[in-house]
Amino acid sequence: MAKYAKWIGGGLGFVLGGGPVGALIGFVLGSILDSSEPINTKKIGGKRTNTDEGDFKMSLLVLIACVMKADGNPKKAELAIVKQFLVRNFGEQGALEALSILKEILKQEINETAVAQQIGRFMNYSSKLELMHLLFQIAYADGYMAAAEQRVLQRIAAQFNLSQADFNSLRAPYTKTQDVNWAYKTLEIEPNAKDEEIKKAYRRMAMKYHPDKLNSLGEDVRKTATEKFRSIKDAYESLKKQRGFS
Repeated sequence: MAKYAKWIGGGLGFVLGGGPVGALIGFVLGSILDSSEPINTKKIGGKRTNTDEGDFKMSLLVLIACVMKADGNPKKAELAIVKQFLVRNFGEQGALEALSILKEILKQEINETAVAQQIGRFMNYSSKLELMHLLFQIAYADGYMAAAEQRVLQRIAAQFNLSQADFNSLRAPYTKTQDVNWAYKTLEIEPNAKDEEIKKAYRRMAMKYHPDKLNSLGEDVRKTATEKFRSIKDAYESLKKQRGFS
């Protein structure tokens, strides 16, 4: 189990506490740890209903698998893209551990709606926003998001009870070259907003996506949140330049 310390060592709570996610992850961990039976929840700390670092990371891998399966069987090129994403966000060791787990998850049938429902039920809103942020990174890693991938993300967001404004805000930074209003969508305001409204929106969004909101999920996850935080600042700076206010 020490081999997978970056992903299991943070503790596993609700993801092994039953339900579709527990069944999937229990079977997968049992397989990669050379166990003849699916892994026993008690070996890792027993059933818990709070979200911790292990819950977040394992949930991320399950949802990455959902995105990769969006248009059929995952291709080697897609796995290479995911590997780059994992190395960038979790380091070489973390990426190797994650890929071993992910490859086993991809072999399983996944009820996308059911797993998203369970994850959404046990995670707070900030954690769900960060999961979606990372899934958008995966979807746009090759420069564009396929229609099938977008539909998967929309269905996951619906199970997470994310607002349409939040969904659009997460997507907007990837559409800079196609959408002249990307900065407004990032800040969740309309193009006719007054300068003062833009300033207020920036402060509100910066608070919503501040990495400190994810401290309980570990340093790796906290670092992944800085990119969305940075995109909010980029959108604000873009509007300041366009409008000429300070």
